[in-house]
Amino acid sequence: MVQRRLIPSYIFLIIACFFSVFPLYWMITAATNDTVDVARGKIWFGSHAMENFQKLIQSQDLGKSMGNSFLYAIVQTVLCLLICSIAGYGFELYHDKGKDRLFSILLLAMMVPQVATMIPLFKMISRMGMLNSVAGFILPAISTPFMIMMFRQNSRNFPPDILEAARMDGLSELAIFFRMYMPVMKSTYAAAAVISFMNAWNSYLWPKVVMTDNRAQTMPMLIANLAGGYTIDYGLLMMGVLFCSIPTMVVFFVLQKQFAEGITGAVK
Repeated sequence: MVQRRLIPSYIFLIIACFFSVFPLYWMITAATNDTVDVARGKIWFGSHAMENFQKLIQSQDLGKSMGNSFLYAIVQTVLCLLICSIAGYGFELYHDKGKDRLFSILLLAMMVPQVATMIPLFKMISRMGMLNSVAGFILPAISTPFMIMMFRQNSRNFPPDILEAARMDGLSELAIFFRMYMPVMKSTYAAAAVISFMNAWNSYLWPKVVMTDNRAQTMPMLIANLAGGYTIDYGLLMMGVLFCSIPTMVVFFVLQKQFAEGITGAVK
């Protein structure tokens, strides 16, 4: 009787899984077909994968774009984790009324649209001579209110006994953070790393504004170039989208368990 009652739930989950996975399947199959087959809606594998790949590397600097995206995403992720975790750690474990008011003001920044700050940010980056540089790409995103809030909320699960014991043993505050806090909060770091890496990798609008040199273009900018002509080669476009999607999928699948634990605030 119990199993029969679960049948509608299983059917719903199967349908939801199909609609979630099918776009990925279609992206992969479309990358192996030519533009005519893609436009016709062909959903099985073709024989044009190598042809589309050769067109991609001939029309765009794939290696340079991949290298730029990896460089920007990795540097931004590392700095974002370090800065936001320190801020969240300080807001929660050393909080007072003044810090609580400051944190409330910080949360208001989450309500400001990115496009509203685009022009002031561009002027600042331009005057500092950071156009077409790693610093210009990552500087506006190395500290975000969402990440700080995430670390602060999960820091509430950090055992205060560990903090007191470490202080009694004579550890400095920096040593407590790096040797005690970071290992305990590794699930939160994993979840934040996935979010930060995906945001950096998929970022398009800000790099389009600050990266004026084609040699500094990222993978989303490369995809936009492929889709920006009068006639679009959909097989070529899907091959580029496939290469753009692989790194984020790999990162998520490798860290999916830690991501789920970090989002729910698990502490080990």
